[in-house]
Amino acid sequence: MALAAALSLRKSLPVYTKCSMQLPLLISTLLLLLTKTKCAVCSSIGKSLPGFPEPLPFKLEAGYIGLGEHEDVQLFYYFVESERNSSEAPLMLWIAGGPGCSALCGLWLEIGPLRFNMVKYNGSLPTFSVNPHSWTKVSSIIFVDAPVGTGFSYSRSYQGYKVTDKTHAHHCHSFLRKWLVNHPRFARNPVYIGGDSYSGKLVPIVTKYISDANEAGETPKINLKGYVVGNPVTDPNFDFNSRVPFSHRMALISDDLYESAERTCRGEYIGTNKTKLACWKNIKAIEKCIENINLEHILEPNCPAELSLPKIDIENRRYLTEKHKNSLLSPIEVYQFGCRNYVNALVHAWANDVNVQKALFVRLGTVKNWVRCNGSMLYTRDVSSAVGYHRYLRTKKLPALIYSGDHDMCMPYLGTLWWINSLNSTIVDAWRPWLIDGQIAGYVQEYSNYLTFATVKGGGHTAAEYKPKECFEMFKRWISHEPL
Repeated sequence: MALAAALSLRKSLPVYTKCSMQLPLLISTLLLLLTKTKCAVCSSIGKSLPGFPEPLPFKLEAGYIGLGEHEDVQLFYYFVESERNSSEAPLMLWIAGGPGCSALCGLWLEIGPLRFNMVKYNGSLPTFSVNPHSWTKVSSIIFVDAPVGTGFSYSRSYQGYKVTDKTHAHHCHSFLRKWLVNHPRFARNPVYIGGDSYSGKLVPIVTKYISDANEAGETPKINLKGYVVGNPVTDPNFDFNSRVPFSHRMALISDDLYESAERTCRGEYIGTNKTKLACWKNIKAIEKCIENINLEHILEPNCPAELSLPKIDIENRRYLTEKHKNSLLSPIEVYQFGCRNYVNALVHAWANDVNVQKALFVRLGTVKNWVRCNGSMLYTRDVSSAVGYHRYLRTKKLPALIYSGDHDMCMPYLGTLWWINSLNSTIVDAWRPWLIDGQIAGYVQEYSNYLTFATVKGGGHTAAEYKPKECFEMFKRWISHEPL
């Protein structure tokens, strides 16, 4: 595990996301077993929201969809209709990263219609302002709390919490079909699947499942038109091996150190062991250079990212609550005001407010303590690489937008380019700048098989949180079939 140490993977694994783990989700098994609501699709429309003083300037729906024969799995979602003609606008299912990070990551912190006001928490409910760069201006978006155990999603059975990458993808596929059955007026809208960070792995899997089901004649047929992934987790050989050359390009390590590491490690920087002594020494030197760098955005302060909590399993969650409750600091006490991730404290205070949960039509008691990212799920990563799924989808001629914040060292843009190039696609529009208001917003490269790769200049992990205007303009042009 030399590279895991050397490249500070301890800061980003096992959760590959801007939405870094805060508190393990303290699920009350008894409350879940007592919850017997039977409803395959339950939702309500909200016209107001605590923290926003005016009537909502958009249509918000929140609710649950039950999955499985007995609907044990209850996935919570937020649906925002497009601000343009929603009967014709594209419809996108957005899957947050983690795995295990709430849909609120995308909804309030990245691409949705509201954003938290970044003011110091004083005990009152955090407030919002309108996001002028919301992707819902051009697309309706369903933000889903998946996999089960994420956000306000829950299972009525212990077995329901056992999820893998493939199970997660199947749940998202089933969820979307049930949602469309319950919302028939969107049945003909163009559908896209989107996500970022760890969902870079899930989105192509879900897209394949939908494509295959359509070809098999499954109903309702989904009008699938493409997919979008940002700062994507894809394959560790590309994602993590690219951190060393990325560090060199960003002037975090010297030419001499990089050349020595390249010569002794031969491009293989993960899984290196002490038997390759020269390589191992170079990796340790690289670690020393980058150990205080903020991997999510190399130019920003390296602020506290998560609580230091004991490792627990689901059987011991109740014990942790009872025995350690006085020693656990709240996110308000941990995050530093002035740091970008202080928003973690605000969203935690907002989502755990009982009036907020009532306004969202949450089934009170099903989730004891909402957390932004649940790090104690019974989740198994059973897909090591998503490259094969991307390769398969290229044969289906489904348009894909792959984008990266170019200052993200969690998932460097360089590794993303590597796996895209491994698809052996022909470049039809070579690397060039794309502009907003006459200024360079990033760089783009187009491929013959309907794939677009774009960087977002100055963006981190994930790009839309750092560069909302640029990411909105990028998405708007792509979804409208216009060149970046």
